Amino acid sequence: MKIGFLGSGHITSSVIEGIFKSKLKIKTIYVSPRNKLISKKLSKKFKKVTISKNNQQLIDMSSWVFLAITPKVGHKILAKLKFKKNHKIISFISTININKLKNYTKSKNIVRVIPLPFIGIRKGPIVIYPNDKKIKKFFDKLGKTLQINNEKISKNFWTTSSFMAPFYNMMLITSNWLVRRGVNKKVAEDYTRELFMALCQDSIFKNKLSLKQLVRESQTPGGINAQALTELKKKKFYKIQQKVLNSVFKRF
Repeated sequence: MKIGFLGSGHITSSVIEGIFKSKLKIKTIYVSPRNKLISKKLSKKFKKVTISKNNQQLIDMSSWVFLAITPKVGHKILAKLKFKKNHKIISFISTININKLKNYTKSKNIVRVIPLPFIGIRKGPIVIYPNDKKIKKFFDKLGKTLQINNEKISKNFWTTSSFMAPFYNMMLITSNWLVRRGVNKKVAEDYTRELFMALCQDSIFKNKLSLKQLVRESQTPGGINAQALTELKKKKFYKIQQKVLNSVFKRF
């Protein structure tokens, strides 16, 4: 199978990294020349990656076309490009819905997918709309696929993806606190990475428990976890979190 990525940014790079770490059988991957640095890096690293001369050539040579461009670029260029009726189009664009994509591409074979950067290590959730067996089978090799039956619901998942940077910042604050207490920086960062990774992995291992149950079981009355949770709630930390999610949601 020959596939093409319209847009050669961080997400394209991550998806391609994940593809070559999987058992997916791909004959050729075409990438657009827009981001020369990433395109050249990918073509040098992977023999099956080829830089196309332009976007139209990429589309003409690919059976599956991945739209990995920003909404602004999408509105600007998609209507000017020619897609075939049998093209399978997979859109990573956050704020252009399927009806609009159909108007731009004149194609009815469109699926919206929400990949996140850690798809490069074949981890994390991958939201798919509408249901498509072939697309699901493809992305099953790259992470945990979640199919939804309502396009509007996808806005909620795009919103929660905004918490990657806040999550890492929480790790940074934790690590910096340890450093200020006299812990070596490398040791502090290693400990913090392992702590948060173990918490996430433990929640998956205990997936028969609800998240509410995990919160309850991770603390004992009068213990340090109970103290930390209580103080954060009093400071309205989690209400602020919800307000931020609501604010980000308005962008979609």
